[in-house]
Amino acid sequence: MSKITIIGSGNIGFSLAKGLLGAGHYQPNEITITRRSIAALQATNQEGFTISNDNAKAIQGSEVIVLCVLPQQVNGVMQEIAPVLKEHQLIVSVVSGLSCESIRKVLGEECIAIRAMPNTAISIGQSMTCIASDNASAEHLKVVEDLFATVGTTIVIEEELMTSATALCACGTAFFLRAVRAASQGGVEIGFHADDALRMAIQTAKGAVDLLLKNQSHPENEIDKVTSPKGCTIAGLNEMEHNGFSSAFIKGIKLSALKADGLYEE
Repeated sequence: MSKITIIGSGNIGFSLAKGLLGAGHYQPNEITITRRSIAALQATNQEGFTISNDNAKAIQGSEVIVLCVLPQQVNGVMQEIAPVLKEHQLIVSVVSGLSCESIRKVLGEECIAIRAMPNTAISIGQSMTCIASDNASAEHLKVVEDLFATVGTTIVIEEELMTSATALCACGTAFFLRAVRAASQGGVEIGFHADDALRMAIQTAKGAVDLLLKNQSHPENEIDKVTSPKGCTIAGLNEMEHNGFSSAFIKGIKLSALKADGLYEE
């Protein structure tokens, strides 16, 4: 396996590096991670990765370069590496709102650019990562799929849907967690201690999702199994819907998608 450089060693970058190592895709010395503060890297790097604060030097000899920086930092990073970037080096960006076209404007029209949008569950190997490009070959897309498959599940989508993927999969982590929090608060309202209510809500949410994954079924099919005529479940569901539960969730996702679309330009 060739070498890889991950520029930016925050949660996403460092988790990806550990996932690649754990899956046996790379040896520690084949993974270079960069950060402006080299001292911070040295303090957290227990795996023995190659570390650097020189992005231009760090990409030399790497087949894959992953951009894991904030939208407001990425132009500066790309300008640093542009003079030494080789045509065969594959650029993978996890920067929200940064299009493949925008990458090529800085790194050159010959640049092979692929976008990837993981979420914070990457830290436990459970990310939902969406992958897209406007010029990459199936072979290059497969390389990126294999990279992110080490830290969760992947799906290849059209690039025009990447901002939507940000809202549904990246922001979506917070949305589902807020639903769990609300369930636990409801548990407190009906008599449980806060810690117990949260534990119960978490496991119930996990069980519900596992039902969908294991049975490969639609949510409504599983809902039907727990609702009975004039029962307590349908009464609760209808009360939630009367108060806009589904509508609010959908509107939140739509608004997050609109916001995500403008992150890079901002």
